[in-house]
Amino acid sequence: MGTFLTAFVVGGLICVIGQLLIDLTPLTQAHVMTLLVITGAVLDGVGLYEPLIKFAGAGATVPITSFGNALVHGTVKHTQENGIAGLLSGMFSITSAGITAAIVFACLTALIFKPKG
Repeated sequence: MGTFLTAFVVGGLICVIGQLLIDLTPLTQAHVMTLLVITGAVLDGVGLYEPLIKFAGAGATVPITSFGNALVHGTVKHTQENGIAGLLSGMFSITSAGITAAIVFACLTALIFKPKG
């Protein structure tokens, strides 16, 4: 039960921070999303995001900050294995499934529903 509560609190806190940034600053939703991704990347770069994942589980892996974590984590891993060639390939190897799913579901949604843009 404690694991679920920890995940809920940490994930909720990340979401509350994002919502407060949207409500209390002139930043748009896209700016806040980008800021959260960069925050996850920076936290992983300095070694703080992995302990957060170990502590909070899904509370740290489900919010958008984990996308930044995945980008940096994959890049560091592949750079260590493949040198400079892993610099670009690493970020896409871990996140490619999520990016592909987003594109496929966006296309299917656009085909099923009438886009407004």
